[in-house]
Amino acid sequence: MNFPDQPSDAARAAAMQRSTDAPGKPLPQRRALPVPRGRFAWMTGAFSVALLAVSTVFWCLLLFPVALLKLLLPFAAVRRRVDPVLNAIATAWVSSNAGWFARIQRAPWDIQGHAGLRYADWYLVNCNHQSWVDIFVLQHSLNRRIPLLKFFLKRQLIYVPVIGLAWWALDFPFMKRHGKAELRRNPALGREDQEAARRACEKFSLVPTSVMVFAEGTRFTDAKRAAQASPYRHLLKPKAGGLAVALNAMGSRFRSMIDATIAYPEGIPSFWDLACGRAGQVVVRMRQLPVPPAFCDADYTRDKAFRTEFHHWLGQQWQAKDDEIERLTARRAN
Repeated sequence: MNFPDQPSDAARAAAMQRSTDAPGKPLPQRRALPVPRGRFAWMTGAFSVALLAVSTVFWCLLLFPVALLKLLLPFAAVRRRVDPVLNAIATAWVSSNAGWFARIQRAPWDIQGHAGLRYADWYLVNCNHQSWVDIFVLQHSLNRRIPLLKFFLKRQLIYVPVIGLAWWALDFPFMKRHGKAELRRNPALGREDQEAARRACEKFSLVPTSVMVFAEGTRFTDAKRAAQASPYRHLLKPKAGGLAVALNAMGSRFRSMIDATIAYPEGIPSFWDLACGRAGQVVVRMRQLPVPPAFCDADYTRDKAFRTEFHHWLGQQWQAKDDEIERLTARRAN
């Protein structure tokens, strides 16, 4: 499968400028389906969970035989042909799931900032993290606009029945999570995860891919915010390592970084709320940011000056994101 030639730097800059200056019209919204509400909302939830399970099994039955071919023939030439097929199956899987969840919500989702995105290109996506609902929101917002989102997962999730094997087949990076005390005792553990991330990103360079990062590393709660003395109102402190490794491994491939901000003005919903059709208002704002060329070559683990610069760069984005969430939640609440 052939992909279009990469755009020039000038073309990239122009596209990012259009995306920043004119975020584009909101995504077209489908009319919400009539579903049980109030005390009967559990009926919608039960049907949604059952539908999700059936959809997962169906698409995985299509996915696994193709994945087996890649396992038996682990060559770059094979991957270039097989990976687009796997991604196409996963994209159809995402469409069926995300489309259903979006249509059963009472309030249409307000999604803006998608101008200038290309399906046949590479992106780094960075987003705040509040709920498992975030993943379905991002998939619905970006599906078929950019390549399939692939995000870093805890290594234990590979053992989840069916879906864990699917994530492995799609080359989702599985990472160990080490506590600060453990890393202080053995700094080599941190480098192991960084090397695993680097190997995964190298695989992504073969075909257009979107690398998804939740820089906070975990879901936001007020208790976690207080425990780490976060300076932000709606965010935890960002962890720069995953972003830095992705940029170092394949930064020159990325067309841009998509800075995505999700806000829930009526309160953060759970997955069950989403399944029952009561996620409330969902607001998504996206902007494309250029990837500084220097970030693609610097060594985050060994270059202290670069780490300082990178933290400052990410901190500026995080402050802007926190201010945006404050504006969105305050405006919707009034």
